[in-house]
Amino acid sequence: MKTILTGLRPTGNLHLGHYFGACVNYLKLQDEYDFYLEIADVQGLTDNFFNPEKVRHNVKEITIDLLSIGLDSSKVHFFIQSRIPEIAELTVFYSNLVTVARLHRNPTVKSEIAQKKEIFGNEGESITYGFLGYPVSQAADITCFNGELVPGGEDQMPLVEQCREIVRKFNSIYGDTLKEPEILLSENKRIKGLDGNDKMGKSLGNAIYLVDSEEEISKKIMGAVTDENKIKRDDPANPNKCMVYYYHKLVNNKENINKVCDECQKGTRGCVQCKKELIESMNNFLSDFRAKRKVYEENPELVDKILADGTREALKKAKEQMVKVKKAMKLDYEN
Repeated sequence: MKTILTGLRPTGNLHLGHYFGACVNYLKLQDEYDFYLEIADVQGLTDNFFNPEKVRHNVKEITIDLLSIGLDSSKVHFFIQSRIPEIAELTVFYSNLVTVARLHRNPTVKSEIAQKKEIFGNEGESITYGFLGYPVSQAADITCFNGELVPGGEDQMPLVEQCREIVRKFNSIYGDTLKEPEILLSENKRIKGLDGNDKMGKSLGNAIYLVDSEEEISKKIMGAVTDENKIKRDDPANPNKCMVYYYHKLVNNKENINKVCDECQKGTRGCVQCKKELIESMNNFLSDFRAKRKVYEENPELVDKILADGTREALKKAKEQMVKVKKAMKLDYEN
């Protein structure tokens, strides 16, 4: 079986964007590959260095979310990034193989710096070494486990390409040691936010989280953006300009979706009615997740064991890989 490596930063719970954009894909991949799923706490600190308690708390929270959507710990190795020192060691080795200028040109890094003005300032003068270099850390994540495939969206392509460049540079200097990973593009596109933004995100305040209560779901959906041209209940509207219809398409069946679209266009459906139906559908969609999550919340020792077992397997694989890396770099002094 080929090896897959992917990771999530523990900076908050999973939202619908994570679920439909990535996790649905994970559920399929876990049956087909040797799957390593990293809880990337070290990378979580790159823009949360001032709030380590937040990162620590969310290590278990995001693991419970992932288990509750249906990922199977007998098929997926869940591990904590900071518990694998070989990743940090490999990051240091790779830091000699990439220039600062190249990191500044990485489109994903540039985009994320722009989104984090409150941390790095309007011009990015305060950008940290750790944040700028996180693509190097991600390259270490992937290659430390001999990852051949990295599932992700188009926004992850520059990061995987950066890894491939580092691998080629390493192999050209030290010999053919590392595999160049390939990105396994998700069929699902980025999920829009409640405000119509092209991205649903924690920092944008436009997300529906899988852990949201029924009351929170109701409040958020009632405030979702609809077609601004629909003033009265019987005004015809364009459902493609309505985030309520957008979410109906995610969690509803085809028959109901068609009904919502038809009635919206004819002006026989009011926005309040439409939102209330979506609230019911969304809560039905999340019911299984909530039931599974309750079990893990009431038995935290199960989550601790899953993380411990997965980290132990990851550590074994990382140590095997580092033997090859250090031999290639002439750092195998014990031999």
